[in-house]
Parts: sequence; C-alpha cells; structure tokens
Amino acid sequence: MEDYGIGIWSDDNFLIEDGLLKVNYSNKPAFIDMIKEIKNKNYKGPLLFRFPHINLKQINKLYATFENASKEYNYKGKFNAVFPLKVNNLPNFLHPLIKSGEKYSYGLEVGSKAELFIAMVYNKIGSPIIVNGFKDEEMIHLGFIAKKMGHQITLIIEGINELKSILKLGKETKLKFPNIGLRVRLFNQGIGTWAKSGGIYSKFGLSSTEILEAYDILEKNKICQYLTMIHFHIGSSMNTIKPLKKALKESGNIYAELKNLGANNLNSINIGGGLAVEYSQYKRTVQYDLQEFASDVIFTLQSIANNKNVEEPNIFIESGRFISAASSVLISPVLELFSGEYDKEQLKLKKKNPPLIDELNELYLDMNIKTALEYMHDSIDHLESLLKLFDLGYIDLEDRSNAELLTNLIIKKAIYLLEIDDYDELKKIDHKIQEKYLLNFSIFQSLPDVWGINQEFPIMPITHLDKKPTRSASLWDITCDSDGEIPFNDTKPLYLHSVNLKKEDYYLAFFQVGAYQDVLGMRHNLFSNPTQINVVFEKNKIKFKQIIRSQSISDILDDIDYNTYEIKKIFKNSLDNNTYKIVKSYLKENSYLKTTWS
Repeated sequence: MEDYGIGIWSDDNFLIEDGLLKVNYSNKPAFIDMIKEIKNKNYKGPLLFRFPHINLKQINKLYATFENASKEYNYKGKFNAVFPLKVNNLPNFLHPLIKSGEKYSYGLEVGSKAELFIAMVYNKIGSPIIVNGFKDEEMIHLGFIAKKMGHQITLIIEGINELKSILKLGKETKLKFPNIGLRVRLFNQGIGTWAKSGGIYSKFGLSSTEILEAYDILEKNKICQYLTMIHFHIGSSMNTIKPLKKALKESGNIYAELKNLGANNLNSINIGGGLAVEYSQYKRTVQYDLQEFASDVIFTLQSIANNKNVEEPNIFIESGRFISAASSVLISPVLELFSGEYDKEQLKLKKKNPPLIDELNELYLDMNIKTALEYMHDSIDHLESLLKLFDLGYIDLEDRSNAELLTNLIIKKAIYLLEIDDYDELKKIDHKIQEKYLLNFSIFQSLPDVWGINQEFPIMPITHLDKKPTRSASLWDITCDSDGEIPFNDTKPLYLHSVNLKKEDYYLAFFQVGAYQDVLGMRHNLFSNPTQINVVFEKNKIKFKQIIRSQSISDILDDIDYNTYEIKKIFKNSLDNNTYKIVKSYLKENSYLKTTWS
C-alpha cells in the first residue's frame, strides 16, 4: 500500500480507508462516490472540489493559537487577521469564507480598486479592511467612502505621494479620514521562492528616511491621530521562522520609535503573510508549527515594547495561503496511458526477424520470477541497440514496432513478477519504464504555479490505494504545449497503478491548490476553469452547493471579445441545417475532452 505522504501534508483533512481516498470529516465520503454523483448530474470536465469546513478549521486554529499564546505571555495587544483577496477572490470561495470568519471579525486585505469594491460590499462592518499596493486618487477616495460606510479601513502608504493624495482628498471631500498605515522596507529578508517580497531592495515600503518624512507630514498637517499601523511582509510560505524573528525585531523597534516620537494612536503591527503550507509529499519541509510561530511573534513584540516602554501592539496577520490552500482539491480523470497499452496481439513478427528481435521474443516467452530482473535489463539494452539500427537503416519500421512492443511487454511482465519481491530493485530503472498518464485538464489553467515556478503539489489517485503502485508516472495535460507536463522525477518519484482504462476509470487528485491557482489560471488553448463545487455537510450528510459549471466554448469566446453572434451566423450560412445544429451544440460545451464524464 502507498499512502502518498498523506500523513505529511494533509493535516488529517483526508484519509485512506478500504483502498479509497476519503474526506476526513462528518460521514467521511469517498471522492469516487462524490465524482459518481456529480457525473450523474451531467457535469463534464475536470472538477474542483472546495471544502469550506477546512477554511473554518484553519481560521479557528489561527485565532485559538494566538489567543492561547497571548494568555501564556499575558500579552495586552489584540490579535486580528485579514484574508488577502489576491490569494483567491472568486465568489464561491469568498462568500463561505467571510461567513466562517464572522465571529472573529475576520477581515479582508485588498490590492486593487476592483478588490476594494468587493471588500466594501461584502466585508462585514466592524471587520478590518487593509488596503495595500500602489494607489491612485480614485482608490484613495474609495478608502474615504469605505470609512463613510462604517468600515474599519486602513490605507497602507507605499510612497510619500500617496500620503499627499490622502491630505488632498481629505481637504477636497471633507470626509472623515480613514486609518493610515506605513509599509516599512525592512533590511531583513525572507527566504525561498517569495523572498523578494522583503528586504532593502524590495518593491514595496518606505525607507527609514521616508518613514520620518511621512511622520513629519502627518504631524505638520495635524492628522497624526490617523496613523494606527505599520506593516511589513517578508515572504510567502516561509519554511523556517528565523527570518521572521529578525523582521519582528526590526519592525518592533520602528513601531516603538514612532510611538516615542509622538505617534500616540499608533497601536498595530501588520506582519503580513508568511505562514507556510506543506506542499511536499515526500518529507516535511516546514520547520515550525503554528504554536511556535504565534509564541515567537508575541514574545518578540512584547519584549521590544517593554524595553522601549510603549504599549504592546495589536497584531495583524495576512496569511491567506495558510487559510485557503488545503480547502480545494482538483480531480482529473486519466484519459489514456501512453506506452502502457501495448498488447501482444499487436506484434507482427516476420518469418525471419533481425536476431535481436528474436532474442527479445525469447526473453518475453521464457521469463520467470528468477530471471525477470535480468531479462528486463537485457530488453532495454536490446531496444536501444535496435533503435540505433533503425536510424542507420538496417531494420525497417515494422521491426522497430516489434522491438518497442516486446520491450514493453517484457517490462510489464517483469513488474508483475517482481512487484513484491524485488520492488526496490525495480525502482532503480524508473527512468526507463515510465508510463505517460494523459489527464483531462490544463496545467496552465488549474496548476499555473507548476508551470510558472515549478511548485510542487501533493498528487495521488483516489482509488486502488490498497494496491502497490508500480508505474513511474509522468503526467501530461491536454494542452497543445510541451510545458503541459509534470515529468517523472527520480528524486521525488510519483508511482501510479497500471490500469485498464477500457474497464475502469482512474482519477488523480491534486491537493493544496486553494491558494492562487484559481486566480492565476490562464486560458492557454482557451481552456476555462474546471467545474467548481462547494462540498458542505449538513446533519452528517453531504451536499453540493454553489456549483459553477465550466464555461462553454461560446462563453470563452465572448469573454475574449469575439462576436459569437457573427460566428454562429457564418456557420449557419455555410452549413446545412443538421450540421449547423451539431456545431451550435458543440459551442455550448466546454473545451475539455469528452470521456467518462459524458
């Protein structure tokens, strides 16, 4: 049995039972049963299951852990959290998230005018709104309007000109000022893929000189009372906590210095994101837990506040990845196995074959458990020799086909014989016996970070989990692009099952995809989002809610500004009525391939 590292990355959200992958909640439904039910409802293409109860679990864990740490250290500041909309701003994800966080006044962080509109409409009054990123006067004006609506909003200043715009709009509109925060450019930097978010050369934040200049402007214009927060961010998903400790010391001292200068209403430090998510299914890469994280934050800020004789700051955190990643699971069926569907009936042996072909055939017929490994090695060597002979023109295409078929049949027979006794030895030649699994999804649409930054995601089948997987697997998507592949990696090998797709369905699940993948997904080859389904549990029964069907081809063409009325008109004028009806019906379908979902 292979557990695909589920004990490393799943945080007990999922489990393996009776050979099936299940949701470890309520009545513990199996993924295969959920898929069958969705399939019966005529939803087609890959599926994205969302589990709002996992978001709620993460929110509860975050607040409870910081509350416990605050009690342990008798910390006077309050803990607050906001969800960054850039991580996942789709409505069927966001609405349940906001509801889950209501009891904590869990808020939202925004970085654009469009996101600010969402927050102004859907964020609960009294829950904080943090506005990061570069801003023009319109965006700043929206901040004033949000304040007028009753929102607890803080505009984080990224440059001195933004502060000047706040002053200008305050005078022009006569509206009450929103809270103001200063994003500080720290010397200390995080580590890993997103480390450039922090450090002295980072894109965002004010230098020490600019911080003093900003404070001077606030003081001279008598609006220093609106300065309530300083903010920093040193990286997303930090696997070690050491860089955060350095950043906390630096930001804590900046906070204390501003307090002692006279910023009496400054009361909060926003530590940005950074809480790590475990993406590896091979070994643990995150070197701390949430309790250690919370304790270090509180202890460090408390020590600085006590040393500088200032009040302990309220703590804000923006760790959206921690909240959202685990709550979404992508499911795709395997369409085809390349190199694995060879059958001995396809052999076309001649009366007189090249000697190496005859040898391959003898290896296949004579193989037993004692000779399996030796014969498999021999067959691979013979195939390489025969391919060279083909290139030199000494054997024909039919000979080459027979060589490929026989070698593959030998490997599959050896795997069958050696599956138990010599499995470890078999792994040594994984790169020679890979299976190519063609999946009905787009990496560019559903897993863009795989293509963009080589991000890992846990991958596993949802059935056959009581059987040993024996095939080293490369995964292909259906896009017309060679980058649409997750190749086999012998340092982090993915093994899957050898299955007969004519007799059964075989599905793969991709985990930890709830952060960024939805909003970064691109329409390469004009593939749209998969069908999205919120899975909720009511009275120990599973219910599918907020189902959003994958877009039709016609809808996608509309979205990228094609005139679909014109397209249909051209088809209608070019085709007979029956053919036109067929084409019109195809336009109503999505771009994914029609297979077992049909």
